Amino acid sequence: MVQPAPPEFLRVYQPHLRYYLIDEGRYTDEELISKQTPLSGIFGVENAGHSWEALQQAVDRIVEIVKADPNKDRVDKIVTRWIKRHLQRVAPKARLNLDRMSSLVEDRNMLAENLENLVKKERLEGRQEGRQEGRQEGDRRALEEKRKTVRHLLSFGVLSNDQIAVATGLSVDEIVKLRIEDKH
Repeated sequence: MVQPAPPEFLRVYQPHLRYYLIDEGRYTDEELISKQTPLSGIFGVENAGHSWEALQQAVDRIVEIVKADPNKDRVDKIVTRWIKRHLQRVAPKARLNLDRMSSLVEDRNMLAENLENLVKKERLEGRQEGRQEGRQEGDRRALEEKRKTVRHLLSFGVLSNDQIAVATGLSVDEIVKLRIEDKH
């Protein structure tokens, strides 16, 4: 928009644009399923971000839509290119093997296998991450218990730092620090 308004003789050259805003997030799954168009299939894939199983179902749906389209080859090529880009954007670390995929309709099984492998990989990584967090939490709690034991032993005032170190497995330096902290 030009500010201030252009002179009258230039207004004929000013563009008059009309557009229709499409927000794929506003469509429910039911609305998208009721419309059997490639665009509704693409929106279904966009909205299937909550799980890989939902994404596979959305891809299966769009394959059926493409198969039924009168311009099947052209639409398949466009949708395949879009799906490849979308998956690379959604899961950049996944290293999906989509280079050989040239047709969504023909290579549907390859895509399904890639998605299945991705799900397995993510679950494995999640388990490993959970184990690591569990170990760290366990180590933190064990260290805290050892420090608590050291403070308890220090309160008796009978054992030396070396004896407490042997009993708890903490270093003498750590025990000295705890002794100083307890005095303050």
